[in-house]
Amino acid sequence: MRLILITLTALVLATVVGVGATWMTTTRGTDIGALTIGAWTARPRTGTADVDPYSRATIVRNGELPIGTGDGVAFTATTDDKKKALDGRCDVVVSGVTPPARFWTLTLYDRKGHLVANALQRYGFTSQEILRQSDGSFEIRIASRSRAGNWLPTGGIERYALMLRLYDTPVGVATRTQRDAPMPTISTVNCP
Repeated sequence: MRLILITLTALVLATVVGVGATWMTTTRGTDIGALTIGAWTARPRTGTADVDPYSRATIVRNGELPIGTGDGVAFTATTDDKKKALDGRCDVVVSGVTPPARFWTLTLYDRKGHLVANALQRYGFTSQEILRQSDGSFEIRIASRSRAGNWLPTGGIERYALMLRLYDTPVGVATRTQRDAPMPTISTVNCP
């Protein structure tokens, strides 16, 4: 009887650990095959048949439709370059240039993956509508209050994520460094 009780306890414990680890992996993701440049992270294999099983489970759980590897790559950022969480009550500046791409979008999401509601109904910018400097660089201010130039309203939410999608770009699985793919910097410049 004691052997049966120990076996059942071990099975229950193994089930709890297995289900818990699976839940953590599918909600928080993994770094398997991740490409990180500054604050930006991409998973270039998610749009291929070579995607790892953990990333596949995360995609299914979230209902995402990843960009196919021949179409482009999507980078996300939840912190600035100094690893401070992106806070909608602070002023954040995204500036610089993007890697070569035929077209790109920068979109603001809440931490659940939904567009951030705001009165202007402005959720992001595209490479065709962004105001640029004479050298081709840009600066986007992300803040709860109106700012001059390229401004994305946060609605004052506490945490958010940025997604930079590059379409028809050479950035992908073979990319390794900032020199291969110059990514925009993310800086928190004013925080109450």
